[in-house]
Amino acid sequence: MTSHRTAPGTAAENARGALLMVVAMLAFAFEDLFLKRAATALSAGQVMAMMGAAGATLFWGLALYRGDPILSRHAFHPAALTRSLSEAVASVFYLIALTLIPLSMNAALLQASPLAVTFGAAIFLREPVGWRRWTAITLGFVGVLVILRPGTDGFTPAGLLTVLCVLVLTARDLSTRVMPATISTLQLATWAYLALIPTGLVLMWAQGTPAQAVSPRYWGDLSGAVLTGVFGYYAVTAAMRKGDVSVVAPFRYVRLVFVVILAMVFLSETPDTATLAGSALIIGSGLYSFWRETVRRKRR
Repeated sequence: MTSHRTAPGTAAENARGALLMVVAMLAFAFEDLFLKRAATALSAGQVMAMMGAAGATLFWGLALYRGDPILSRHAFHPAALTRSLSEAVASVFYLIALTLIPLSMNAALLQASPLAVTFGAAIFLREPVGWRRWTAITLGFVGVLVILRPGTDGFTPAGLLTVLCVLVLTARDLSTRVMPATISTLQLATWAYLALIPTGLVLMWAQGTPAQAVSPRYWGDLSGAVLTGVFGYYAVTAAMRKGDVSVVAPFRYVRLVFVVILAMVFLSETPDTATLAGSALIIGSGLYSFWRETVRRKRR
């Protein structure tokens, strides 16, 4: 996102921001479900290219309406390029992982993203991180290992694709932090979706999977993924701008709850004990890290 609050939000603003974040996470949970079903019927590359074309069309139209130029030199700013490429590469890992591991496991591993961003900000942006948050980051990564279970019979190698997705999303989020304020959210979103089109076509070529005719059943999933993804993107943007980040951001974790419910209802998935235990470690560590960041800002 290209702008953040600089003054504390009121109680009403924080409440609206928190509600918008919950709604956004519900939309993203449905997007996960739609993509899971579509990616198991079509190739991941085809799904990516089609999602990119549809999303770019919607966001480009909105950008034109708002007067934000898409064919701009700002698209080649290093931070903007890094963000678009990171979004595309992360989508490759994410969609392939969706076809190989349970949806609930995929969602649980994605919850490590805020901790990875904190880690990356400390290393690359020199943001101060005290020993308490370093401890929380370590425990969160232990939670990732609990879910993956390396060295045991329950180890799922495909889960490493989601871990790679988290790492690449960290590069995306860090590049967003250093983005010039002149670049709008609509420009970023359009460029990100445009990057999915060639990436999806290259993935189709690499996997040797030509384009397939899409049955009416999966048109519904693809359309649902586009609409919920675009709506979720807007809702999360509005949430972060209406309320304080320290209040609103922790509500990101309700996405896992929604995903688990949807996976149980529509995919007959039941998360195992290791996934639940690892998720508890990741979410607990993330919430503690958010709380420590709030304390640090208040002291400053």
